Amino acid sequence: MSLQTSYRFIAPFYDAFLRGATAAQRQRSLARLPQQGARVLLSGAGTGLDFPYLPALHDYTALDLTAAMLDRSRKRARDLRMEWVQGDSMKLPFDDASFDVVVLHLIVAVVPEPQRCLAEAARVLKPGGRILLFDKFLRCGERAWLRRGLSPLVAQLATRLDVVFEDVLAATPGLSVLSDEPALAGGWFRRIELLKESR
Repeated sequence: MSLQTSYRFIAPFYDAFLRGATAAQRQRSLARLPQQGARVLLSGAGTGLDFPYLPALHDYTALDLTAAMLDRSRKRARDLRMEWVQGDSMKLPFDDASFDVVVLHLIVAVVPEPQRCLAEAARVLKPGGRILLFDKFLRCGERAWLRRGLSPLVAQLATRLDVVFEDVLAATPGLSVLSDEPALAGGWFRRIELLKESR
């Protein structure tokens, strides 16, 4: 089953599983958005669970793979300046250096190729721009036999459980880590801020 198909079915239940559990961490991550107006991409925007924590001063683009998720997100847009785009986080339909900030909340460990997802975020980011990332990652050398064993099955339905952030980052040169903080589940979930270095 493709992610597009599975998330079309998951959309009606997505909020019930994730809204309460992730709200505080989303808010903390998005508190790092700039204090002046910027162009912000929400790659893998889902049902718009980030929207309540977005300041109105920015211009936003919400991208998701499925129309079902985007349709649900529209109800949360409030007074935000928001454009909706159906597209793939691993192949973004935007020009290079189009955004000041890219938000990657619970998407890098969902897509089949996390390295491509991060590389695409870096491509569309302006030099000096930042990536705000919130997701679940194994640590380097962490055995986590159960998560690794279940990952091939769970990945067919919703998300991967075996992604090592340091491996993903190493495949995308030109990004440096500004902060890396534990978020949920004993540090399995992390809030990470990346900077695209100016050439």
